[in-house]
Amino acid sequence: MALSLYAPLAQANKTSAPTASTLTQEQADLRWQQATRRFDPARHAMLDTVAQGAAQGPFHPDWASLRAYRAPAWFANAKFGIFVHWGVYSVPAFANEWYPRNMYDQRTREYAHQVATHGSLAHFGYKDYIPLFKAEHWDPARWAALFRAAGARYVVGVAEHSDGFAMYNSKLSDWTSVKMGPHRDVIGELGKAVHADGLRFGVSSHTAENDWFFHHGREIDSDVNDPRYAGLYGPAVAQLPGPHDPADQDLADDWTYVSQAWVNDWLARTAELEKYYHPDLIYLDWWVGQPAFRLALPKLLAYYYNDGARRGGVVLTYKLKALADGSATLDVERGQLGAIRAQPWQTDTTISRSSWGYVKHDSYRGANEILQLLADVVSKNGNLLLDIGPRPDGTIVQQEQDVLRQIGAWLHVNGAAIYGSRPWRVFGDGPTTQAAGAFQEKQAKPYTWRDFRFTRNHGHVYAIELGWPNGGTVTIGAIKPADGVRNVRLLGSREPVNWQSSPKGLVIHPGKRPSGPATYVYEIDLASAGTNH
Repeated sequence: MALSLYAPLAQANKTSAPTASTLTQEQADLRWQQATRRFDPARHAMLDTVAQGAAQGPFHPDWASLRAYRAPAWFANAKFGIFVHWGVYSVPAFANEWYPRNMYDQRTREYAHQVATHGSLAHFGYKDYIPLFKAEHWDPARWAALFRAAGARYVVGVAEHSDGFAMYNSKLSDWTSVKMGPHRDVIGELGKAVHADGLRFGVSSHTAENDWFFHHGREIDSDVNDPRYAGLYGPAVAQLPGPHDPADQDLADDWTYVSQAWVNDWLARTAELEKYYHPDLIYLDWWVGQPAFRLALPKLLAYYYNDGARRGGVVLTYKLKALADGSATLDVERGQLGAIRAQPWQTDTTISRSSWGYVKHDSYRGANEILQLLADVVSKNGNLLLDIGPRPDGTIVQQEQDVLRQIGAWLHVNGAAIYGSRPWRVFGDGPTTQAAGAFQEKQAKPYTWRDFRFTRNHGHVYAIELGWPNGGTVTIGAIKPADGVRNVRLLGSREPVNWQSSPKGLVIHPGKRPSGPATYVYEIDLASAGTNH
């Protein structure tokens, strides 16, 4: 594609005039179809590949078959992964990764910031950030080494966010990191580096939301209205009933215009990630739960699972009620579950307090807060996928690096309570409970030294204390004399632990406090502990 395709326009012209009131949703979608028509042969070929793969293997493209899916052992044992939100949205580095959408919405601070920084959106739109996304200091091997030092067992890179820009060598788009911006296959290079360091690699796709992501650009004089850029901005139809917090959105009642052509393109673009990159995990964002995708999803799952079965099994995550229960792995975004779940699940959240991607002047969560979350999630049979947002040049903010290394140091000492563990008979003990469900972390209450989370592993029960007492004793009420306590050891300490069983529970007299984050692990031998294997 010629450079002029995304160069700033010299002046506003007719192609930038608002179209929200002059084009129907169908006409807007047809503009997108026309802009991407030359990819029809490759798209059809990819859909044929999906159909063939879905018909060859243990799974069939129907929900009855797919509900027999079980997550592979590697995922159930991994417990901790790193999510990487890196893309063109890191260039403006303002507000959050939804800046591409909100910069066109006149009601937002992102719009005010965009106009103050670059002027009219007819002259400088989101596409004009692409040449500034250079990744000039990006070293995927250094990333992988950091993630391994953090104790992660898998890494998930954003293959395509809702902004329509593919971070891989898509055969179905010109708007890719290979043809523009850094001119590198980010997903391909990162996957090779991660695998070379012995970690599993996954990808995320948020492509479905590109259907409506840039709609506000059609309400104003902007480059979203120019048919030349429809391959990036998508149909830009209006989302109905409107953009809400996904945690509150019932997609069964979503009436957004979604053409069959859009669903086919989504299926082909998601499936090509498996065909060309063979990820161990595919993370789908919530909007695939919109009814228009209901018939395409089983095809994707059967194709991915059948292909992945040849390499030991793969994971596909979903949110809310997007997929039939049991057909994939539940992901609870920015939230926790209130009880042990029989099947492995995942929560994903960020080190940043404001954004999944890089923004300037951000604030970051500390290692102890994240380790407390990790302990709670693992005690309920879940995994924690922790996100970072690198700068557009490919470097990682020092505060994020520091937190990751602190987590890794803790896991080096206490990993027996995490990796390969399974839930005990109860997940926890203590006064603090958290609200269950997605997007509840802002309601989180601080844990205390009276709060414990339990796991079991190789014949031991691990009691993870979410604080350190100032003095006196600690009583773990869930561990009774009938459990037959044989020994108690504090990981990271060489001092013997003074303990005794009582009708109120296991009483521990803490000794010297270990160094590091204020999350501590007691390894307890019980007559009734059992094993994982």
